[in-house]
Amino acid sequence: MSAKKVIKKQAKKVKPTLTPTTYMDHDLKNYYIQVEIPGVKKEDAELEVSDQSFCVRGERGDVELLGCYILTHAVYAEKVKAKFKNGLLSIEIPIKKILKGKKITIE
Repeated sequence: MSAKKVIKKQAKKVKPTLTPTTYMDHDLKNYYIQVEIPGVKKEDAELEVSDQSFCVRGERGDVELLGCYILTHAVYAEKVKAKFKNGLLSIEIPIKKILKGKKITIE
């Protein structure tokens, strides 16, 4: 097979990657996150959480949805709760310790 045919064949396998719409909020105990991955089946959705970040991945048709995010506060990755319904992934991540910054007066 010629190099041109190999490159063409590989190019057809590459899916465009889109960043899913993500909503994040938190209180003193948890992060509350919602990630929109419409058209993705539950079995095609993935969630990975570390001490201060998370990644969501899903595939639908010829598109891959991928988003990785850094969290300001350290979290308990082993205590994450996640639910998936109608293309919406809802995630609750317990916070280990809230970081407190110093208030700055704005002139």
